Amino acid sequence: MGTLSRRADIGVGVKSRDMFTTRLGVIFATLGSAVGLGNIWKFPFLTGQNGGAAFVVVYILSTLVVGLPVMIAEQTIGRAARADAVGTLKKLAPNSAWWLVNLLGILSAFFIMAFYTEVAGWVFAYIFKAAGGSILSSDPAVTSAAFTSLVTSPVQSLIWQWVALALVGAIIMLGVSKGIERVTKTLMPVLFGILVIVCIRSVTLPGASEGLTFLVKPDFSKLTWSTVLTAMGLSFFKLSVGMGTMTTYGSYFHEDQNIPATATRVMLSDLLVSMLCGVAIFPAVFAFGFEPAAGPQLLFVTIPAVFSAMPLGRFLMPLFFVLAGIAATGAMLSLYEVPVAFLVGSCGWDRKKATLVTLIALALVGSTAALSSSTLADFKLFGMTMFDLFDYVTSALFLPIGGLFLCLFVGWRWGSAEIKKALSNGGKLDNQLVVTAFTGVVKVVTPALVLIVLLTGLGII
Repeated sequence: MGTLSRRADIGVGVKSRDMFTTRLGVIFATLGSAVGLGNIWKFPFLTGQNGGAAFVVVYILSTLVVGLPVMIAEQTIGRAARADAVGTLKKLAPNSAWWLVNLLGILSAFFIMAFYTEVAGWVFAYIFKAAGGSILSSDPAVTSAAFTSLVTSPVQSLIWQWVALALVGAIIMLGVSKGIERVTKTLMPVLFGILVIVCIRSVTLPGASEGLTFLVKPDFSKLTWSTVLTAMGLSFFKLSVGMGTMTTYGSYFHEDQNIPATATRVMLSDLLVSMLCGVAIFPAVFAFGFEPAAGPQLLFVTIPAVFSAMPLGRFLMPLFFVLAGIAATGAMLSLYEVPVAFLVGSCGWDRKKATLVTLIALALVGSTAALSSSTLADFKLFGMTMFDLFDYVTSALFLPIGGLFLCLFVGWRWGSAEIKKALSNGGKLDNQLVVTAFTGVVKVVTPALVLIVLLTGLGII
């Protein structure tokens, strides 16, 4: 992929706006946003808790009819407006309240970062635990105890969360092309490579076939309404939609970027990584007698067991967690960029000030999530710890609300003519069938499904 002109297609009034410089950079940056701990951490443990392959099938369908259309919608309006999340809707729908939709998206990104940085901190801590060899064991008692000692230590929890915040903040300060694009384009391919190595070892463990069956052979009798809703909510979380990230990234796209094709490639790559993570984890879960419904700790108790049975495992396990940290960093970059872009674009701040203020705010609010298993373990709102509350409010409420109104805006307020013009790149792409299909889905199908998720999250149905 050759370097594209960074100014020629941007237009009058936005020539100084930083942009992604290559088409490959666009894909890897967007993929870096979608592929993160949602794949390596959240997808496996939710699959384990919700019956395995039947959940995976529902998740794939949800991604196609919920996650992908919202991603395309966000990227499209972002590129059309060339602004931050709030500024986008102010430009496309002036003198209206539509901008409040993406203000909610900014809040979603902020609160997701508040607990996501804690999980990322666990990953960074495990790099050093793995290097020291203390977690290289196939004994569930050993690996579970190691995880418990980490999350119940207030000092370790806070320090590792702050490490994650500082790392991402430093990259964000570098900007879009020199920071986000360069980091994700360099590191994402490495993540794929090491994940494939872990998968190969996992499937060759004695008893691994039972884990593969759990992952790929659906038993639809295990499906419940709750399972379906969880899968639809996960499609939002994993593809980073409904939170302003794809609108913000879309504003850095060039005019000749084929948005439907780009979004589809990202979605398929994201799904591939999720399945590879499942292949890496579930054969080991069954081979070593772990519990597939172990919850959020699943990654941290099973991966050490895989490496304990692998030649050169002591060397490869730290590398795996380094790459898990890479995945977490790519996703955090996109989340962090949303409030920073808002403060720069709508409030007129410089990038350094916006980054530092966001970092301090995240450190303060995120500390309540970091301490949810230690100092604040007994402090609960609505029966949930702060970690669980941030997760629930964003996944079950904020993201569906944002996704619903974005679909309504694009499908009905912005309208079919603008959709056609934007997705065909002003008529340069021969993709009328794609445009027609997207328009129908974003107007009716996706809003209806998202509304169901939202009403269930609110306890109305």
